[in-house]
Amino acid sequence: MRYSGLKILKEAFSGHKGWAPVWRNPEPKSNYDFIIIGGGGHGLATAYYLASTFKKAQIAVLEKGWIGGGNVGRNTTIIRSNYLMHENEGFYEFALQLWEKQERDLNYNTMVSQRGIINLYHTDAQRDAFARRGNSMILNGADAVLLDAEGVKSKYPFLNFDNARFPIRGGLWQPRGGTVRHDAVAWGYARAADLRGVDIIQNCEVTGFDIKNGKCLGVQTTKGSIKAKKVGVSVAGSSSRVMAMAGMRLPIETHVLQAFVSEGLKPVIPGVLTYGAGHFYVSQSDKGGLVFGGDIDGYNSYAQRGNLPVVEDVAEGGVSLMPMIGKARLLRMWGGLIDMSMDGSPIIDKTQIDGLYFNGGWCYGGFKATPAAGYCFAQLLATDRPHETAKHFRFDRFERGRMIDEKGQGAQPNLH
Repeated sequence: MRYSGLKILKEAFSGHKGWAPVWRNPEPKSNYDFIIIGGGGHGLATAYYLASTFKKAQIAVLEKGWIGGGNVGRNTTIIRSNYLMHENEGFYEFALQLWEKQERDLNYNTMVSQRGIINLYHTDAQRDAFARRGNSMILNGADAVLLDAEGVKSKYPFLNFDNARFPIRGGLWQPRGGTVRHDAVAWGYARAADLRGVDIIQNCEVTGFDIKNGKCLGVQTTKGSIKAKKVGVSVAGSSSRVMAMAGMRLPIETHVLQAFVSEGLKPVIPGVLTYGAGHFYVSQSDKGGLVFGGDIDGYNSYAQRGNLPVVEDVAEGGVSLMPMIGKARLLRMWGGLIDMSMDGSPIIDKTQIDGLYFNGGWCYGGFKATPAAGYCFAQLLATDRPHETAKHFRFDRFERGRMIDEKGQGAQPNLH
């Protein structure tokens, strides 16, 4: 079923009785060409591009829970390509280009809203660093505008300019940045992959790998053994636990990143805003709630919940930047598991086990990378060749001393 304005109008007059299920709920087959472990945004995007772009068949996505129940539905919805390092900037710009045509490709309303993102700066040193980052973005084909204080005030007049402890001097603006409805991304990719014959198998947890003579032959699951020619792992914060079942120890730590939504407010924030004097970022949803977050909780955890010290720290940053929100009530909060690599950049690579592939280590950047991560992982699985924008995201970069140290946002940034 293709969605259209005419279809919506027709269903409105017929009591909405003609809508079909968005995707099937099949039982697993005994054998596939490709198995993708992880039914989040990355896993579903990988399956979609394998089927649509690389024309592969016999594909299964195995999800231990339900579609949309993991990190893809537990983030702050931001998309951007405002990175400094050449290796990252080219990749995230590719992702942003895919976001821009996603709704047409999937025939699904994922609510892509390119309202712009501004990273504020407060010192001369920050201004110079942002100017350098902006130049790197432009050299990689992205858009970037360096604003002074008046430029920021014209867009966000309600910020604390006059009595702030850290006066706002300006900001780096990417007009093409913005937000996307997170769970709609999962639903859109799931539907599009299913239409191309991909089996999406929910409540099917992988419990082990079938590995013989250095080759992965399939997986063990709670629904039985499933054979496969190639297995791709894309499980975000569970990366270390899943890959440990294959005897691999990853250069990754799992941490909790909390997100928050306030009560509904009148429209006030036109785009995405990040604070330069603290780790705080915020946008406003279509329902009026402020969607915001900050730093990770500073300990290893596999629990999808956080602790109150980070709540306090994030709230302090928000009130420091925008005192007007001081009386807004917090509606809800949640935690997502993020796989923090040691240099703050991802890994998309083959493993030393033939037929086993890995996509992870996304740190804070997993959601915004979704379409490009899926496309690049699909190409690696289909051709055994990395995509041009992901050729640096290899396991052995740590051994070779070729780290992609994006602000040292790894699990222990003090070491970078």
